[in-house]
Amino acid sequence: MILSKLREGVSLELDPAARDSIRVLKAIDFELAYLALLTLQGLKPMSRWEKPMDEPGLEALKQLGLHPQPIRRTVRMGTAFEETIFGLARGYLQAYANHFANQPVDKSAETVRIEGFLFGYPPCCVAQYVKQHYAPNEFPTHKQETLFHWACKGCQITPLLVPAYEEVRRLVDGC
Repeated sequence: MILSKLREGVSLELDPAARDSIRVLKAIDFELAYLALLTLQGLKPMSRWEKPMDEPGLEALKQLGLHPQPIRRTVRMGTAFEETIFGLARGYLQAYANHFANQPVDKSAETVRIEGFLFGYPPCCVAQYVKQHYAPNEFPTHKQETLFHWACKGCQITPLLVPAYEEVRRLVDGC
């Protein structure tokens, strides 16, 4: 699905209601609006906002057709916190909730692989990240900053994602 979206190009048409929703999310945080639009465009199967979300943010996600879901997590010391996941396909959200709800945050290889799949990261980049976090690569820093994953050296998939991500970023900038 993601590669077909890349071949089709990113639709840069947003109706006025969608623009309003993006503005609401952008007022909360630019990155939240960017994640929402990447997810809405199908470039990410689902996304996670690592903070709780208030009613205006939840309503803005719903107005875009995304399905927000709060997830309770804990840190190793037992302190609970809430994050918000959202996406178009409830199956991805359910898989995330089934695996991570009420669980402590960890950075195990298993977690990295599951999150990488659910968040739409290229499998080669996920595999490299499991081997060595932030391994050196030749990817330009300004392009790496548009992504939510660390590109692996010689990646063939990430360069396909960047133009679409940049288009979405420009659209969020313009809202």
